[in-house]
Amino acid sequence: MRRDLHRQPELSWSEQRTAATLRQKLTALDIDWRVCAETGTVATLAPNAPGRHIALRADIDALPINENSGVDWSSQSPGCMHACGHDGHAATLFAAAQWLKSQEAILPGPVTLLFQPAEEGGHGAKRMIEDGALHDVDVIFGWHNWPAIAFGQAVCPDGAVMAGNGTFKLVVQGQGGHASQPELCRDPVLAGSAIVVALQQAVSRRLPAQNATVLSVTSFDARSGVTVIPDQAVLEGSFRLADPAMREPLTKMIRDIATATAQAYGVDCEVQVLPRYSATVNHAAEASLYRSALTDQLGENALSETTRLPIMASEDFSYYLQACPGAFALIGSGDGERIHQVPCHSPNYDFNDALIDPVARIYARLAGVPIPD
Repeated sequence: MRRDLHRQPELSWSEQRTAATLRQKLTALDIDWRVCAETGTVATLAPNAPGRHIALRADIDALPINENSGVDWSSQSPGCMHACGHDGHAATLFAAAQWLKSQEAILPGPVTLLFQPAEEGGHGAKRMIEDGALHDVDVIFGWHNWPAIAFGQAVCPDGAVMAGNGTFKLVVQGQGGHASQPELCRDPVLAGSAIVVALQQAVSRRLPAQNATVLSVTSFDARSGVTVIPDQAVLEGSFRLADPAMREPLTKMIRDIATATAQAYGVDCEVQVLPRYSATVNHAAEASLYRSALTDQLGENALSETTRLPIMASEDFSYYLQACPGAFALIGSGDGERIHQVPCHSPNYDFNDALIDPVARIYARLAGVPIPD
């Protein structure tokens, strides 16, 4: 199933085949489900059980990347691949669903399964919540594979496990002209270059070192003829922050630095800052419960002591944790094999299938049922 999903990836809000596959398999298990947020699916087991109602989540969307992993089950959709392992997350939740269905009569409380679209920047979790995915849910758990952590190890801290993020776009408007007469122009390339240098120093010189923050200018578009100074340069980038309270001052800093630097070079700068996801912040009691399930399944030394937290990548699971108690874990997939050491979002990445069985068992432990031999 995992490799079938990998061959047929679909981008955020386009996961029609993926959703149909999952729904067909849930129906075959006699698990009730409903459509949620268009291509999302919510299924519930033991809806009348008296205990705490837990939700387990998997994301299902892929990324706009041309695959270069070389595996036999590579993407058959040019320009689209499961470069983050959401195919594996979906297969793992379905594996857990199979066992939970067989144990439905003894589940201590209801278990809701969330197959969520559009995690990759599409705010799918927010839409799922708006469409009632957390109705009557008391606690939620999720996970992400992480190649930089060794297989058999995991992290699930109290507090922030992954950073919040945002993006920015700067349109630097000057006045173009002949490259031999820069004095008659207002050069947006020069001004944009100065803005890049100034922004890249903002974190190290304007923010406390104790605050985990990253700011990166990732795109500079000022294409023109080799003898032509262009009218405009467009800069784009992103930022990551562990402390939600830093979002407003960092946003103001980006605006102030960009506009003031532009003014100093005699050009204008239009600034657009877009918030994406908040930091993924675990609730302490639920994180403790999750850590117990991790060590019970993976061994007493399963909790990584060398992984620096928070991971500066971002997750829309943050929406669930703002709405409901819960916890999110990063579970290691790095097993020494070349393909499983490749980071997420790489065209050479592939999910480590060896994670499916143990993580499905961890989910079963969180649901409170016996684990199969």
